[in-house]
Amino acid sequence: MEKSKVVVLKTSPDSILEDYKKLIHMAELEKFISAGSETLIKLNLSWTKYFPACSSQPWQVEGLVKTLIQAGYPEDSLYPVENKTVVTNPLKGAKNNKWSPILKKYGLQFYPLTEVDWVKYDFKEPLLRLNRVFPNGIEIPKMYIGKNVIHLPTVKTHGHSTTTGSIKNSFGGLLKEVRHYAHKYMHEVLVDLLIMQKELHPGIFSVMDGTVCGDGAGPRTMEPKIKNLILASGDSVAIDSIAAKLMGFNPLDIPYIRMCHERGLGTGDPAEIEVTGEDIAEINFGFKSKKSFVIWGDQMIRKGFLRPFEKILLHSPLVFWAPFASNVYHDLFWYPTVGRKKIKQFSKTDWGKLWEGYE
Repeated sequence: MEKSKVVVLKTSPDSILEDYKKLIHMAELEKFISAGSETLIKLNLSWTKYFPACSSQPWQVEGLVKTLIQAGYPEDSLYPVENKTVVTNPLKGAKNNKWSPILKKYGLQFYPLTEVDWVKYDFKEPLLRLNRVFPNGIEIPKMYIGKNVIHLPTVKTHGHSTTTGSIKNSFGGLLKEVRHYAHKYMHEVLVDLLIMQKELHPGIFSVMDGTVCGDGAGPRTMEPKIKNLILASGDSVAIDSIAAKLMGFNPLDIPYIRMCHERGLGTGDPAEIEVTGEDIAEINFGFKSKKSFVIWGDQMIRKGFLRPFEKILLHSPLVFWAPFASNVYHDLFWYPTVGRKKIKQFSKTDWGKLWEGYE
């Protein structure tokens, strides 16, 4: 049986677009996503504001899109998409993260999933948790059905799922704004999402940016760490596993990776994955997954000492307090104080200068 392959390459700001082209072809894009077939480009928006390593980087977006166009993938067959959460806005996020001018440059239209049709979809394969989280039916974007998908995550930690990558990126596309209901069962839900993707999409491919990675209280309030790596694979489980290994975790200790591996949804054991390009045997970033104040509070309500109040706090009209509190903490406290200092430090690096140069 052919091994799952993950390509890992070193890169620099001077060669990033050519390196992405090399990476994508080494990972055999054409094997998973045929030219001419309709393909979603699932961007990753973890914050409406820009913060290094938080969301898809502009050079990551351009590296993929430029490679696709040059390889003969028609512009009208590519659909860049992203959804909103209770704390993000896709249109503002596309502008702030500098995706909009890149997509315009290459003739692509951005599709906020808030503006497309959603339909209830009955999945044939049994799901672990989502049917119980949404007992009235699971709604998905109608445009997802039958299209390929290319994910654009970044290498970072996450307070709910330890790490986040290709599989977690589908969380922001296949579930509606109320997907925070699934936080309580995050790892099982991520398995469900991969089951759903394999039923919906003829092909799945992932291009992950590790030029600037996120350590700590992800997916937003992190410490940006420059690592100069990029990854690609046609196996979402395998790329998440190798990214976790790079960050210093044992991938099979992370429940969603282990459960996907055990169910044959992909390869999660690094010993069974073919890693080409860079020798990563001795790489260990030493990252630690931490919980931000907001994620800690969320988990205390869903699983901790505040659990008796979960229904009234998170499943009633009073739930408006939660996004309000999150926005106050992230946008009005953390970003103007801690975040801006980290961005100022980042702006002095070569990657920061490349970011500033994108218009």
